[in-house]
This record gives sequence, structure tokens and C-alpha cells, in this order.
Amino acid sequence: MDFDPAVISYRDLLDVFWQSHNPHRRSWSRQYMAAIFPHGEEQHRLALESAARVASSSHREVETAILPGAKFWLAEDYHQKYSLRNAPELYREFRRMYPDIRGLIDSTAAARVNGFLGGYGSPELLESEIGAYGLSAEGQERLRAAVSRFSRWRAERG
Repeated sequence: MDFDPAVISYRDLLDVFWQSHNPHRRSWSRQYMAAIFPHGEEQHRLALESAARVASSSHREVETAILPGAKFWLAEDYHQKYSLRNAPELYREFRRMYPDIRGLIDSTAAARVNGFLGGYGSPELLESEIGAYGLSAEGQERLRAAVSRFSRWRAERG
């Protein structure tokens, strides 16, 4: 993901981050840890403030690391698009569209589908975008079914 402050503020990006993981669980390894890597004093201050808000509102300690920003390295190819890789039929469709793994890794459509398959996004949002993903009719139905399952699951959990 590329951060563009003209699209989303750093503060709003932090809010999305806190909602996208369990900040109260310790990471079981450095390789898979949830962390914030602020660049500069202002981002560091905002990250600390946002962590304090999460801790205060939940009445629980935040375990998410806040570490100095450094050079970013992409994960190895086999770690890319994890949720998509676990939906073999959809993954095969994207591999046909992107025979070069770099194309798949850089694909916005694959990233969006990966997010939906990971449980992020509503059926309404999916419907507004699904035509742009390049999926077959069968692929679109598989994706709709997965998003519908997540939506029902979320509703049941309250």
C-alpha cells in the first residue's frame, strides 16, 4: 500500500489500522508482527496518541509495536496475496491475468479481492467495484459468496 496524504490523512490511516487487527494481542513472531513505522516526529506523535486512545477506549494495554520508520521491503512472493491464494479458483483467474508474479503483486484488483477475501469490505462496496476486477462471471459469484459469508458472520457476532 502506498500512503498518499492527498487521499487519506495519516490520522485516518491510523484509525483504519487499529480497526484492522487486534492491538491487544502480542505478535508471535517479528516476521508477522503488527506494527506502525512512523516517519518523522509528527507521525510518531500521532501514532502514540492513537495507541493511547485505543488503550483508553478498550481499557486494555496495546501490544502493537510503534517502531522508527525504515526502508520498506516487500515480503517474499509466496507471502503475497495470502487470502487470495487460499481461494484457489480466484487465484487461478488472477494468475491467468498476471502470469508474472510481479504483476499480480502490483495489481490493485488483486489487492482489493485479497482484502474482501480477508473479511474486509461490505457486499455493497463489492458490488460497486466487482466489474472492474476482470473476473469471470463464475469468479464474481465466488467472490460475492465469500463476502456474503463474512457479512453474515459479522452480523451474527454483533
